[in-house]
Amino acid sequence: MDRRLIEEKLEALRRCVARIEAKRPQAAGVLASDSDLQDILALNLTRAVQLCVDVAAHLIAESEATAPATMGEAFDRLVTLQVLDPELATRMKRAVGFRNIAVHSYLAIDWQIVHEIAHKHVDDFRAFAAAVAKKL
Repeated sequence: MDRRLIEEKLEALRRCVARIEAKRPQAAGVLASDSDLQDILALNLTRAVQLCVDVAAHLIAESEATAPATMGEAFDRLVTLQVLDPELATRMKRAVGFRNIAVHSYLAIDWQIVHEIAHKHVDDFRAFAAAVAKKL
């Protein structure tokens, strides 16, 4: 396992989370009307999800587990490998759903949902990083 690479990805994840927390507005209406904040939050949330998927792929590649067919399945594999608990894996799969909308259907983003993610679910990225770090 390339521990240094995974640690670098976890550090990049930490920076994304810090940026989200620094820029998330208190009111959802502010986000809905500020395209700069929208870009900052959408980009950093998308990056955070992608970093988690990348880390999962590295861990899976070092194991005997079969390669996942989807990004979401990568988190199921981490449950099998006893890296994540099932509840966190489910939340991470939902984050992949957000990432897919942000990347493929940017104009369809519901900024109220992004506001909620930025305030209520950013700790999922910390929990992911902590679970991975524990296995390193």
